[in-house]
Amino acid sequence: MSNKKYIYGRYAVKTDIGKVRMNNEDRAAALTNARGNILLVVCDGMGGQNKGDLASQIAVEVITQAFQEKDKFRGKFFTKRWVANVIRQANSEIFRQASHNQKYQGMGTTITMVLIVNDYMVVAQAGDSRAYSYRNRNLEQITEDQTYVQYLYRIGEITKEEIDTHPKRHVLMNALGIYPSLDLEIRVRPYLGDTILVCSDGLYNNVAQKDLLSIMKGTDTPDQKVNELVSLANKNGGSDNIAVVIWEAQE
Repeated sequence: MSNKKYIYGRYAVKTDIGKVRMNNEDRAAALTNARGNILLVVCDGMGGQNKGDLASQIAVEVITQAFQEKDKFRGKFFTKRWVANVIRQANSEIFRQASHNQKYQGMGTTITMVLIVNDYMVVAQAGDSRAYSYRNRNLEQITEDQTYVQYLYRIGEITKEEIDTHPKRHVLMNALGIYPSLDLEIRVRPYLGDTILVCSDGLYNNVAQKDLLSIMKGTDTPDQKVNELVSLANKNGGSDNIAVVIWEAQE
């Protein structure tokens, strides 16, 4: 049995429309429960006006409500299964609403979710929003983008350098709500008090990795950091909606 500990910390959440889009389809949330578990989630909706924002909203609401109603997580296997089930519920609800209303056809959303329970975290991914772990002055991407260019890179068709400029770099291989069933990437990792950053592509496409690291290294509060990240993304073009969540454990 691992030694159960209540994790203290603080978090901040911010979404922004950016400089180019007509509406904000990004949604994000961070919350803790009475047992000190932490839920972080970012969804980047797609499908244009009246669609993407609804899809991302449904996903965040279904997941945060289920987390609030959950009594406790019993071990890694069951926690991982709960994460899979709750994201599949969100997928079904988005798909159901899209099927029943012509206006919402084709709506979907990415999801990146981190659930921290004691000494481990469950990281779930569909699409190209991202989670990073910051520890020992090092920023590590802990999700893999589910995009066509990432697939091409993995099979050796393109180089790492070509990913950022490839004409199909925005094509997703996975998202919530598009199909009745869902292929989900879920990993369990040790949690060692890392600071966690979860964000949509509107952040990392407009802010270089070295600048992300530089802000994460700073001594500002999570609130200040999310504001700095969003304003830097906008300063660098704000080519998309921006969603940022930061969790920082405290001694």
